[in-house]
Amino acid sequence: MQQGLYQWWQHGIVYEVYVRSFSDSNGDGVGDLAGIREKLDYLAWLGVDALWLSPIYPSPMADFGYDVADYTDVDPLFGKLKDMDALIEAAHSRGLKIILDFVPNHSSNQHPWFLESKSSRDNPKRDWYIWKDGKGDGPPNNWLGSFGGSAWTWDETTQQYYCHAFLPEQPDLNWRNPEVRQAMYAAMQFWLERGVDGFRMDVLWHLIKDEAFRDNPVNPDYRAGDIPYNSLVPAYSTDQPEVHTIVQEMRNLLDRYKERVLIGEIYLPIRRLVAYYGADKDGAHLPFNFQLITLPWKASQVSAAVSEYEGALPPGAWPNWVLGNHDQPRIASRVGLEQARVAAMLLLTLRGTPTLYYGDEIGMRDAAIAPEEIRDPQGINVGVSRDPERTPMQWARAPGAGFSSGRPWLPLAVDYYRVNVESEREDRYSMLSLYRRLIELRRKSAALNVGSYTPVVSEGDVIAYVREAGGERYLALLNLGHRPYSFSLENVGEGEIVIATDIERERERVAGRIRLSGDDGVLVRLDPK
Repeated sequence: MQQGLYQWWQHGIVYEVYVRSFSDSNGDGVGDLAGIREKLDYLAWLGVDALWLSPIYPSPMADFGYDVADYTDVDPLFGKLKDMDALIEAAHSRGLKIILDFVPNHSSNQHPWFLESKSSRDNPKRDWYIWKDGKGDGPPNNWLGSFGGSAWTWDETTQQYYCHAFLPEQPDLNWRNPEVRQAMYAAMQFWLERGVDGFRMDVLWHLIKDEAFRDNPVNPDYRAGDIPYNSLVPAYSTDQPEVHTIVQEMRNLLDRYKERVLIGEIYLPIRRLVAYYGADKDGAHLPFNFQLITLPWKASQVSAAVSEYEGALPPGAWPNWVLGNHDQPRIASRVGLEQARVAAMLLLTLRGTPTLYYGDEIGMRDAAIAPEEIRDPQGINVGVSRDPERTPMQWARAPGAGFSSGRPWLPLAVDYYRVNVESEREDRYSMLSLYRRLIELRRKSAALNVGSYTPVVSEGDVIAYVREAGGERYLALLNLGHRPYSFSLENVGEGEIVIATDIERERERVAGRIRLSGDDGVLVRLDPK
């Protein structure tokens, strides 16, 4: 396949490593950079192209690294700066890229910048964070924190409130201050100079707040039992027009380096999401598209969403798809193990850059976490824990699942004796084997990698589409339902099944009609026209 016309992040596959849970090299129960380095050969074998690492910076760990105390170093829990350098070098030697999770919206309340900012109202760094007088006897407005309660915390020393979109331990930086912007860009440059291949920008749509600090409106769609944060529409606390200037500045910095990628975490409707590509494609290379996570698992809705997304993309913008991450229940728990196989085919045959979440390739499911074992501040504060999808990677049937020789920081899933890399690597029927076959074919095929996407009319709970490039054509038929389905090949032609969720169907010749079982997926290499 000719890749010269495309950047690596267009034809490549991104693999998220939640560092705490991937591989522990020193037996303290927490994953680390040396542990990741030990597993690079596995990742190269799997066929992914880039590792996105969760935050590795020094942190009090109030939110497991998303409360940064120093943007230009490594937390001792994960290693040292030299370990990061060694990981980058070892990854690059295997053709793997390293993407760092960067946390620009907020720092830790233990960051020296914030300690200075809160020391007095006239400190030079006071305006590096968002400080406001209260309104009456309460906070400046009605904004809510994502982890519960008000987005404002009272500081007794200086008699003002500071803003935090998440925990009080995560004060929001004031991105309207040019000094803040320059300090953060300098931190980004620090890592770019060390060879990092790009950044995944945490909560990118949060960076700028309404200048007048207006109250957020009540959400008319809020229902009892939902998390309190959703009771308001964050119209003035997120997605402000000025944020696009900042994204453009970030992109300008990355463009000074060769082949670096800017990815944005953005939970917004598609029409607002695509604005983050920039007016002239000068914004984020890949504003994360979470529709496969957030939509009901129904063919009609998923298919319509794919078409809407394709239609909304600015000219020349590159699509992307995300099936799982550290903030959402695992795909095998959301849709079941059989449908997780179908979901793997969907992710790896759609047009655009796919992002995998560690462990999904072996069918890991959310683990049961007892109330007394919950570590996630969101779980503690609002009762919706993200711990179940963050449990340690299941490498082997050995004690500690091959993750650690010590006691893991979160409990292991009870199925690790059966669901693990060691057991699945040589099992041709396993989830891991299916992922590897899909990835291998995708890497070889221009049609699947960078080809066009054409939806095909289907009925029932089936998604059908054709990928095509250079005369090579593939038909994806994915049954998101549990009932059998018969599909007519009259309008697409005949061919051979090259990959199927049921491996026994591979190399089967199909013509006229093709039958799908429930929870079934096939990829057909169509004969030349």
